[in-house]
Amino acid sequence: MHPAAEHSPLGKSSEYISTYTPSLLFPIPRLAKWAELGVSGDALPWQGVDFWNCFELSWLLPSGKPVVAIGEFAIPCDSPNIIESKSFKLYLNSLNQTVFASMAELQACLVNDLSAAAGKPVAVKVSTLAEVEGQGVTASPGQCIDALDVTISNYEQPQPELLRCAADRVVQETVHSHLLKSNCPVTGQPDWGSVVVEYKGRALDHASLLTYLISFRQHADFHEQCVERIYLDLKNLLKPEHLTVYARYVRRGGLDINPYRSTGAISPRNLRLVRQ
Repeated sequence: MHPAAEHSPLGKSSEYISTYTPSLLFPIPRLAKWAELGVSGDALPWQGVDFWNCFELSWLLPSGKPVVAIGEFAIPCDSPNIIESKSFKLYLNSLNQTVFASMAELQACLVNDLSAAAGKPVAVKVSTLAEVEGQGVTASPGQCIDALDVTISNYEQPQPELLRCAADRVVQETVHSHLLKSNCPVTGQPDWGSVVVEYKGRALDHASLLTYLISFRQHADFHEQCVERIYLDLKNLLKPEHLTVYARYVRRGGLDINPYRSTGAISPRNLRLVRQ
């Protein structure tokens, strides 16, 4: 468990506060988890963003009439802190009985509070339900590897030694799997996700990738660190010209978390999958 998470509201009984309380946000420094991966915060081997989507966003107009909307939050992957997910939800709940004159006023408030907690500017987009309905859902890009016939013997700890590639053949491809699962390091609750790997490098053996991804099944870690571990293990193996790894996780408590990591600058679209 991350030492800071022990002091967060995660896994504890919490009072429902329905009026604006930004102090509910609980930042957790990324440095400790980066150190576990052998990564320095001064020279990160990736670029990217963490997309959070909130499906339980509501506030009051000056007339007292409630509004519901959907929020999108883009947290830079090199921000000093992640925001602990339950504290994020509690903070959003504190807006439920709070008056905002307009959606723009709410959005400015969210930008200010979330940026302060993350330690770096957070981009916020608040959308109406009609706007999001019009976007629909999308399919994961590339080839799905889930139908491959593999034998699994480990579920407790990610095993990069399972990964295989053809050192004498370079390919450019995109593959994905919907079989990613890990557990919350605090509560032990399951986190379900779909992972996409886009790369140009040594040809990755798809069956070995699937076996490796399934080895996360009982592993306890936050969403962001799972994706960063996958990214680093593939980067070390494939020696790629380009590599992007991202996961689209199923929401819990009205929030889904979607970390993106890449060797270069990316401008990903925050597109929902069918399980989201």
